Amino acid sequence: MNNTQTITPPPAFAEAKTSRQKARAAGMDPDRWYVVEHDGVVKKGQVKEVIFWNTPIALYRGEDNELAAVENRCAHRQLKLSQGAVDKCSLRCAYHGWAYNREGWLEDYSHDSFGKPLIKKQLRTYPVQVRYGLIWLFPGDPERAAEHKIPEIPELTGDNTWASFAVDYTWQTHHSMVMENICDFSHAFLHRKYKPFIDAKLTHHEADDDRVYLTYDTYMAGGRISGLFVDRNRVNTRSIELCYEYPYQWTNTGGSIKNWSFMLPINERTTRVFFLFYFDALTIPLLSIKTPKWLTQWVLNIAKPLVFKPILDQDGVALEAEMLSYEAYWNAPPIELNPVVPMFQRLSTRKWEAYLARKEAAQAASTN
Repeated sequence: MNNTQTITPPPAFAEAKTSRQKARAAGMDPDRWYVVEHDGVVKKGQVKEVIFWNTPIALYRGEDNELAAVENRCAHRQLKLSQGAVDKCSLRCAYHGWAYNREGWLEDYSHDSFGKPLIKKQLRTYPVQVRYGLIWLFPGDPERAAEHKIPEIPELTGDNTWASFAVDYTWQTHHSMVMENICDFSHAFLHRKYKPFIDAKLTHHEADDDRVYLTYDTYMAGGRISGLFVDRNRVNTRSIELCYEYPYQWTNTGGSIKNWSFMLPINERTTRVFFLFYFDALTIPLLSIKTPKWLTQWVLNIAKPLVFKPILDQDGVALEAEMLSYEAYWNAPPIELNPVVPMFQRLSTRKWEAYLARKEAAQAASTN
């Protein structure tokens, strides 16, 4: 007798019934700028693959140090161009050596011996920018790239920038779960060893068409190590404000400790998350002075693996477990006590529905 139970997969977006089901099936609007890599990772003459919502893209840096992004396939035999090589400022396929320039045009055709003229073929290209030490890519309609700006972070631009660091994780979980995790401060039990926040109480929340804003009264950086370096005499660490400013998230503690989180949805169950932390100043135990930037940066470089990484590792374990559980129990009645979580889900759903409507309208117009 076969006792194996068949598990019905979660519904697709069109079939989803509840806010949670819709959020868990939604993609992210491609007509936004997304962080795809750290600037220092792609060296001159290197190419690597980045993926946005099941779309592979070849990101490369030419000999002139400029970045470019093209559709990750050769028009000949469809091999991934990320398996090829950068040749000056073009990208050459590993198989037959066909080369494409930054505009996606095939500019070198290796079959001249067959007596055929150069094939006029263009691959799709993607706008690319570098800001805050991160590579940003616009995977949607390039004509909308100027309409939706990369977030402005004045503390990281100009001559008097704050100390900062960026870290990223690739988790086997849906992007909506990540957003809920980093905005829902009711999961302090998960971090009881490191205590990044303690006894959080939601004090305010509001939403509009583009964002969900909330505040908590909470004791920030309560851990044995992290608490040593927070200047509580100068910075209010008893509250925090957070905002899901679609498709990004930011936090602010006392105007001196800030963070942005940028999600890259790779597919329906994989998300890469880039966390950008920046600090006005820290304090050094036994010293009462405000730390200069160089010393703050030095402390952050030490704290990154000792404090921040262990905390975020715990989030990753929980989120990947939540994804597996959702796939098994997606039809279970949701039990949600934090009122902001359904607000996140509705915002993600609205933005995905708006994108699908634009896409359908564009397809209809192209056929008329």
